[in-house]
Amino acid sequence: MRRLERLAVALVACVACSAFAQLAAEDSGRKETPAPPAPAFSTSHLITLDLGPSQALKFGIDPDTVSLSADGVVRYVVVASSASGATNAMYEGIRCATGEFKTYARATTAGTWNTVEDPQWLSLYANLPSKHALAVAEQGVCNGKAPAGSAQAIIRQLKNPPQYQRAY
Repeated sequence: MRRLERLAVALVACVACSAFAQLAAEDSGRKETPAPPAPAFSTSHLITLDLGPSQALKFGIDPDTVSLSADGVVRYVVVASSASGATNAMYEGIRCATGEFKTYARATTAGTWNTVEDPQWLSLYANLPSKHALAVAEQGVCNGKAPAGSAQAIIRQLKNPPQYQRAY
């Protein structure tokens, strides 16, 4: 009987160690490399996003700002424009593996960047006023839970997005 008890204890210890190792591996995969400073951007050649006809703002990505870091975060500058001509730009990142996005900085009307003091990862599916980050993910940045390839491949995909069912 003692042998059976020792075997059970060893089995429980192995399962606990395995679960701990898996949690540690998942957590290490979520470590973000420091974001580079917000890049210069241009509004002259934006890749337009499709957010549907009910969206009052028009959104576009500057292809020269798209980058993919070693940690799997795709960073880019998105520009929002209103019918009156007002524009806002945000430097953002998407982590496809977790379905999250983060805003690192916002551009001022003078064209300089204001860094977000403590940027937080938010769900792409959160009930937010704008679903532009979800559109960016679906229309070219993500292929399921992985980035859609290199920065160049992502740009090609954004220019010619796959047919999809909008979630926004």
